[in-house]
Amino acid sequence: MRSKKLRGSTLALVDLNEQSLSIVKRLADRLNQEWDAGLVIEGYKRHQDALPDSHFVVCAIEVGARENLWQKDFEIPLKYGVRQPYAENGGPGGFVHAARNIIPIVSIARDMEKACPEAWFINFTNPMVRICDAVNRHSKVKVVGLCHQIYIGYCYVGLVLGDELGFKIPKGILNMNADVSQRPLRKMVAQQAVKRLDIRAAGTNHFSWILSIIDRETGEDLYPRFRERYSCFNLDFEPLTRRVYDAFGLMPVPGDSHLCEYLPWLSNPVTKPWEKYKIQLYDWELMASLRELEHDRLNKMANGDTTIESLLDSDSEGALEMIENFTCGGTHYHLAANLPNVGQISNLPMNTIVETPVMVDGAGIHPVHVGGLPPAVAELCRRELFISQLSVDAAVEGSREKALQCLLLDPVITDIEQAKLILDDYLLSFKVYLPQFWL
Repeated sequence: MRSKKLRGSTLALVDLNEQSLSIVKRLADRLNQEWDAGLVIEGYKRHQDALPDSHFVVCAIEVGARENLWQKDFEIPLKYGVRQPYAENGGPGGFVHAARNIIPIVSIARDMEKACPEAWFINFTNPMVRICDAVNRHSKVKVVGLCHQIYIGYCYVGLVLGDELGFKIPKGILNMNADVSQRPLRKMVAQQAVKRLDIRAAGTNHFSWILSIIDRETGEDLYPRFRERYSCFNLDFEPLTRRVYDAFGLMPVPGDSHLCEYLPWLSNPVTKPWEKYKIQLYDWELMASLRELEHDRLNKMANGDTTIESLLDSDSEGALEMIENFTCGGTHYHLAANLPNVGQISNLPMNTIVETPVMVDGAGIHPVHVGGLPPAVAELCRRELFISQLSVDAAVEGSREKALQCLLLDPVITDIEQAKLILDDYLLSFKVYLPQFWL
């Protein structure tokens, strides 16, 4: 809406939920008028009606009531003695979360093949790696995945080096998890860090690693100074990240609550590492309530009952930059995006979904080649990538055999019978969302 370069474009909004579609369509119409955006706004319940001649398809769908299903993803394995650290993108919960979303997303991609085969699929839906992999390997559509997690890395470095670099560091930053009260504080630090620092990170989504930290003003390599300062930085802050950094020699980006999903050391029922590392679960009830409040706020904006000034501070998390620079022939360096591996990370499997910086121009979206990760770090990522591809194939094919293999290879699972019981319960509990496994 704020882009002058995209004036005259058509924005087609799609949602199966008529109430949500009505709210966002009316809000878009208001923004279009009051901001003089010059767009053509359309609204559709069926994605097939919006796709013909589209150049970009931005996807942020979620099957079911998100918080309610996520809570079940976590609780079902508990019945069989398996406690996942987070259950969103990795572990058994990551499998069933992906399986629910993959079928509708692959359906969209295959409809794109007919209606707009040259369009880019810009994905925000989680689990990011698995969704992008499904589009990449089970359709002919070009896919890029966007995520804001790189800014947690900038926040980390900003907190550790901020006093030396002259940053204003707000009081009260306690963690890097989904606590909504922490977000504005972290954003304040990250924004200062992005202006001053060039942090290059690579790996997989929610499992990437800082490779270099460069001072934009002086060109100095700040990684040695970061290591020195971090060794005595608040030892209680994100303790899992600290332990992993000490063990592997690279700073993980995503923060403890995402990092914990891909590691084999977080589910021991005897030592209870989630207590030692203070891993916090998602607050499903709170976030569901906030979602309702946000719908109400947007509805008031759409009705003209409240100001829209707060939307001036919103961010597309990369979608605008991708669309503008590709369409208008600009040049844009983006800090992190998910693309099929064509060698940008040399020691991870080709054609798996990896996260690196990218360049965007009129010719497309191009990954920045970063070389190889340290062998031990690469092995952690490689295992997760293989598990992800197994889960994708299981979901697309409706294969219980591959679904079981996916669970058995996951670091959370330590017993074959447990895996079978969890899989059977998942497929039965979510039968309405997973019909492919019952054909």
